[in-house]
Amino acid sequence: MDTSSSPAAAVAVTPKPASPAAAPRRLRRILSLDDLEHAARRHLPPPIFAYVSGGCETNIARHDNRAVFDEYRFVSRVLTSTSKRSLRTRILGQDWAMPFGIAPMGMSALSAYQGDLVQARAAAQAGIPMIMSGSSLIPLEQIVQAYPQAWFQAYVPGEPARILALIDRVERAGYGTLVVTVDTPVSGNRENNIRAGFSSPLRPSLRLAWDGVTHPRWLFGTALKTLWRHGMPHFENSQATRGAPILSRNVMRDFGARDHLDWSHFDLIRDRWRGRLVLKGVLHPRDAVLAREHGADAVIVSNHGGRQLDGAASPMRVLPAIVQALGPDYPVMLDSGIRRGTDVLKALALGAHFVFVGRPFNYAGAIAGQAGVAHAIDILRQEVHRNMALLGLNGPRDLGADELLHVAPAALSPAVPA
Repeated sequence: MDTSSSPAAAVAVTPKPASPAAAPRRLRRILSLDDLEHAARRHLPPPIFAYVSGGCETNIARHDNRAVFDEYRFVSRVLTSTSKRSLRTRILGQDWAMPFGIAPMGMSALSAYQGDLVQARAAAQAGIPMIMSGSSLIPLEQIVQAYPQAWFQAYVPGEPARILALIDRVERAGYGTLVVTVDTPVSGNRENNIRAGFSSPLRPSLRLAWDGVTHPRWLFGTALKTLWRHGMPHFENSQATRGAPILSRNVMRDFGARDHLDWSHFDLIRDRWRGRLVLKGVLHPRDAVLAREHGADAVIVSNHGGRQLDGAASPMRVLPAIVQALGPDYPVMLDSGIRRGTDVLKALALGAHFVFVGRPFNYAGAIAGQAGVAHAIDILRQEVHRNMALLGLNGPRDLGADELLHVAPAALSPAVPA
């Protein structure tokens, strides 16, 4: 679909200069995105950390999202001037400062004070896209006011009238890009949440109270600060109207009959939505082709960060087949498992046009708010920029699959001395 004349007209996004103020003390030892996870584990109460970090059942899918990157090695080029290299990337008619953005993460305002807003503001400053989650605790209208180029991700219900009401609300708010997530017909079996004492909505208990008291920086800086300034958080964006409160003894989240969703519902959305439309949660090449045939402007190859179907294929493993099925010009994006600049470049080399990163930005917001998210973005930016020079690249997509070497998993095992 040509969206150049739609209400979501293409715009160029220019990053604003970073604040000259020194990074907060708690960020000075954060040298990689993995460092953020370790810091967040100490900062967050165990139930909240388990919700953000966990996968489902045996965590096979989540673990493989990381393991697959270790199976690729670079074959770098030399004696190529890279003095004018640039990270600028164009996707869906928009220019972005970097080839990565912030993936949608539900309930970010539970782990960080105004978590979705700090992500949006940091993304705006950096000139990268941020996808607002439909499972968030801050009204979608506030996010697009803070960052007009933000995207919105919807978990659409299975009833046409409710779908249309939600789509109309997103359009009225001013979003130009709608991301429809389709890999959650039911919720995954997240045993780690149960073991850690997390539920959605949260249920009051002595254990939950103790977890809060023993993590005072989160208790006063996020939980009590939110209650004092904004009242009890609710699921704000799952439907066209406000949803259930985050803390409740008996209220259940109303997802709507998502197991009823099929391509006819997507057609309904395409007919109603005039902006850019992205289908998220694709793993099979045939589904990717169907998405294009039904009017999607792009797809995001994703297994939901390993949080839905245990044993689901890593997006990196299916990416080449999906790109081959769609051709090189159709926008294919990817999330799940990216933690390093080299990961970004490997995904782009295999045909992705853009990638999204989730959990690390959630951790960054939790430990240091907007400054933390900005710091995390800059870490990844510097890694991509540096590694492009080491690989002999001037642009993020200059690397091809023929310059990656796939190493059999068995060859990655450390040698055992005789």
